[in-house]
Amino acid sequence: MSLLQLLLIAAGLMAMMVLGWSALSGPNPVKEGNRRLQAVRYRHSDSTVDKVEAQLRKAVAARKPKMHKIAGSGSRVEALMLRLNRTGKGWSLQNYLYTSLGIGLTMTVIIYIKSHAAMLSLGAGLLLGAGLPHMAVGFMISRRLNAFISKFPDGIELIVRGLRSGLPVTETLQIISGEVPGPVGEEFKMITERIRIGKTMEDALQETADRLGIPEFQFFCITLAIQRETGGNLAETLSNLADVLRKRAQMKLKIRAMSSESKASAYIVGSLPFVVFTLLWWVNPDYIGQFFEDDRLIMAGLGGLVWMTIGVGIMAKMVSFEI
Repeated sequence: MSLLQLLLIAAGLMAMMVLGWSALSGPNPVKEGNRRLQAVRYRHSDSTVDKVEAQLRKAVAARKPKMHKIAGSGSRVEALMLRLNRTGKGWSLQNYLYTSLGIGLTMTVIIYIKSHAAMLSLGAGLLLGAGLPHMAVGFMISRRLNAFISKFPDGIELIVRGLRSGLPVTETLQIISGEVPGPVGEEFKMITERIRIGKTMEDALQETADRLGIPEFQFFCITLAIQRETGGNLAETLSNLADVLRKRAQMKLKIRAMSSESKASAYIVGSLPFVVFTLLWWVNPDYIGQFFEDDRLIMAGLGGLVWMTIGVGIMAKMVSFEI
């Protein structure tokens, strides 16, 4: 057994140990203790801010069912189906698996023909077969959610105008499904369909919030829950929420513009080694082909790839900003 095979087996065993530890380890006792201390503080504090936060938590807990669980937390298959559903393309799990298998087999055959290295071809095929469809689905989800967020304040403004004209909330939701194009109209159409078949408005909204998984729609659901518990002018509250969401979108665009230079530098620095390696392989395949034949060069290449991946991840975290 060669040195490369031993290292690959050791890396596989290490990965299995890490996955087993992450799967079998229970909740963090420090976080659980802090959560209990926060609950006690909200319960016995005389501060007005703490009382408001406790009332908010009570309203949200009253809105959710007792056995509520996070969407996609049941199994890996459920999480994958939820991701495919968030794309809005109607892709099935079989289509995703067949696409991943086809890409993996194709890339394995191509790399094996060029390099004649079975282990490297198999590893690269598995990586590309699993990574490329995952990245494509993530891109489609991000694009649809961005389209939803950009049009969502307009939908809330329609609700505000409908409420001020005397319409009930359910009727305004139906108006959004027909007037606002794109993902906003599609999601609110599904909400109205759930209400028609007998679900309550809170359950229909919560199901959509679990599917989307974005804070903007959670703000909308929490606003309706608080208004139901405490009363007040719902039209004015939703109008303020629409203004907050627009300012939040403007802040995101401002941060994107300010960090564009850093992101461009990170993209260039991260992609340059791979581009140079591909060009050298294209110009002089015999010279680069030694990386697929000599065990020492293979280990050096794998080590460099690991460090490049770590560097790219660090740069991605440095230029990623959340509001």
